[in-house]
Amino acid sequence: MATVELTKDNFDQIVSENDFVLIDFWAAWCGPCRQFGPVFEAASERHEDLVFGKVDTEAQPELAAAFGISSIPTLMIVREKVAVFAQPGALPAPALEDLIGQARALDMDEVRKSVAEAEAG
Repeated sequence: MATVELTKDNFDQIVSENDFVLIDFWAAWCGPCRQFGPVFEAASERHEDLVFGKVDTEAQPELAAAFGISSIPTLMIVREKVAVFAQPGALPAPALEDLIGQARALDMDEVRKSVAEAEAG
């Protein structure tokens, strides 16, 4: 599956309708973003069951601000409407594959429990 362009108009719908979304916050002027782009795109072709979205931080400053994006590229993984990973920096393909595997292996019941405990604490 090709990557989806995420905008303030479609972001909530795509994240709420899909259980596993990888989001690349990027900008055209960013060298590391341009290096990471093909890695992200190739992963999207290998993992057709997942949604890969890209947020152009120049075109969508509200989304970048809403998530506190201060460095790009930033990769975020959202599983079942919970952000389970967010980190700036371009990843090499093997690291991205490892990260996808770790995110797939998460017990989301445990993650939700931890989030609820943190919010209550």
